[in-house]
Amino acid sequence: MSATARKTAPMPDDIRAMKGASPIVSLTAYTTPMARMMDDYCDFVLVGDSVGMVLHGLPSTLGVTMEMMILHGQAVARGLQKAMLVIDMPFGSYEQGPAQAFSNAARIMAETGAAAVKLEGGVHMAETIAFLVARGVPVMAHIGLTPQSINTLGGYKVQGRGDQTEALMRDAHAVADAGAFSVVLEKVPASLADRMTAELAIPTIGIGASAGCDGQILVVDDMLGLFTAFKPKFVKRYAALGAVGEAAIAEYAAEVRARSFPGPEHIFADAAPQKAPQK
Repeated sequence: MSATARKTAPMPDDIRAMKGASPIVSLTAYTTPMARMMDDYCDFVLVGDSVGMVLHGLPSTLGVTMEMMILHGQAVARGLQKAMLVIDMPFGSYEQGPAQAFSNAARIMAETGAAAVKLEGGVHMAETIAFLVARGVPVMAHIGLTPQSINTLGGYKVQGRGDQTEALMRDAHAVADAGAFSVVLEKVPASLADRMTAELAIPTIGIGASAGCDGQILVVDDMLGLFTAFKPKFVKRYAALGAVGEAAIAEYAAEVRARSFPGPEHIFADAAPQKAPQK
């Protein structure tokens, strides 16, 4: 499904139908200008709870609130016409049970216009996923490294190696059987991600997984080189905009201090004196 061929944004069923047919392209976005930039190229755009670290300087995603997700979701929605909008459910907004999850998911969708929500977890979230889907809330699942569980996982480690392999496979099948229309695989060994892609009827979206996944997603600020606090192994930087921006700011500061900016072309002259009316 090419960007040029699309006239309207795809829906979750369209993303599901892309499995095995066309690689699914996705990025995160948090602002209207960034959403506009990627709208022609992405099949879906995710407003990730990574916004807490990338834009708000939080040490993890755990401090992200519903209000933050809705605010950034509304901003991204204004920049999209062709790509589907998916929004992360933040930590604490769905873990209490299916009823809590539905209440918050319904609020996110109603206030942003998102087509779907994403939530983290495997077997233990299957009941919640099924509850949401049965009530009209499309769900993108997320397994492997789940950043909201970072305190119990013991760090940002690869998931699914050794004794963890079959447990993670059970997670994958559980979310698919529960009705998720796709599943994000984060920091999963390539061979296991390929196995999941082969066995699941829904698309797999890789981030630090395998090129064989049905799609890929990256945090846009990572791939553009805007976020430079750290660089995960799975990130390829397609630009170094952070360095370009810093150089531009340094040049601006130097010109202000030298009083060479603003120049004549940047300021406004006094109004020309009006001619006295002729008698």
